Amino acid sequence: MLTRILASVLMIGVTAHAALAEGRSYLGFGNLLVNDAIGDGKDRWRSGSYGTSRVWGYGWDGALPEAAGDILELRLGGEVIAPESITNPAPSDRPFAGMLSAGVHTHFQRSGTEFALGGDLVAIGPMTKLDEFQNAIHNLIGIDPSSPEVRAMQIPNTWRVRGVAEMGREMQVGGQTRLRPFVEARAGDESLVRAGFDVTIGNFGEGELLVRDWVTGHRYRTIRNHQAGWSLVAGADVAHVFDSVYLPEARGYELEDMRSRVRAGVHWRGEKHHVFYGLTWLSEEFAAQEGSQLVGAIKLDFKF
Repeated sequence: MLTRILASVLMIGVTAHAALAEGRSYLGFGNLLVNDAIGDGKDRWRSGSYGTSRVWGYGWDGALPEAAGDILELRLGGEVIAPESITNPAPSDRPFAGMLSAGVHTHFQRSGTEFALGGDLVAIGPMTKLDEFQNAIHNLIGIDPSSPEVRAMQIPNTWRVRGVAEMGREMQVGGQTRLRPFVEARAGDESLVRAGFDVTIGNFGEGELLVRDWVTGHRYRTIRNHQAGWSLVAGADVAHVFDSVYLPEARGYELEDMRSRVRAGVHWRGEKHHVFYGLTWLSEEFAAQEGSQLVGAIKLDFKF
């Protein structure tokens, strides 16, 4: 089954690369690693994720084109979601879930309003082998692996098609401070609508293409201007959640229909290096969840 998933992802990647690159130039790459071990130091709930993007287009002059499809992004991602204890979880805690995704997104603007639209093919369940991957990492660093019972009760194998749409508009509010309100809709593995804002102090994002991480809401660079300096970023959003494959009602889980995120981080870019570290507070996602959590996000770029 893993072979089929990897073959599907590879096929999407090869097909997308050919379609995206046709007549277009390769413009940039970005990624972000998220883990609660570098946040509140625990290993639970939104335990860890990794997202990566590669972008093609007909050119880049520091601003989004007006035509949808001129800029295309191949987006790949993976996530591990786990109960608070992976050895002896409470009966009411959320089930383990592994997720892999691959998709194509486009970015454009109309009259200063920015749009991001796209879709992903999402594989969920033990067929992703992320339970085995997490156990291998835990064994390597001396942490207890998940129990056979936890793995047996994980979200079963399923495929979903995920649609994502975001609309935002950036405003200068004084000096090097910019405010960007946005709204977002997602449907597929989780269906929700979200509204929030991002604040940037510094040159992060100026003349660049930024992509939003789905767990934390932090945005990461794909097309970059390589301006050196420090930037502070912050933001918050609230979502109304309609359903989630990761918290099935058939098993008795009661969704929190409202979710909130509050985030802040620091970017530093030198002549050849870029470092980012951010924290995000995530509110409870289901009624029996015993508290919120704090996850960390990190990005390291070193060129020699």
